[in-house]
Amino acid sequence: MDALESGLVAERERALARLEASERTLADIVSYSEGSPPDDEHDPEGSTIAYERAQVSALITQSRDHLAGLDQALGRLRNGTYGVCERCGNPIVLERLLARPMAPTCVDCAAG
Repeated sequence: MDALESGLVAERERALARLEASERTLADIVSYSEGSPPDDEHDPEGSTIAYERAQVSALITQSRDHLAGLDQALGRLRNGTYGVCERCGNPIVLERLLARPMAPTCVDCAAG
């Protein structure tokens, strides 16, 4: 489990860095939009500020969800339930944990 824990911790650090970068990008977009006209629908430069804001907001939401999943997996690791299916209580095979380290369920339970 040490390699899995190290992988989860490293992925958490990367996810946190992506979240922070996305939050900075959103702040930059908001700052830029304060000096722009309210209607940027016909911007000859390409996408609208509203579109950019929506894209970055979606990335922030995904990053937060990913970070929460990593925190849950690390919590399961620390309380001794990592690798145990939350639905049926059977072990989650190592191959699944290597492929999906945050998986809370075994393949059978995940399938339905």
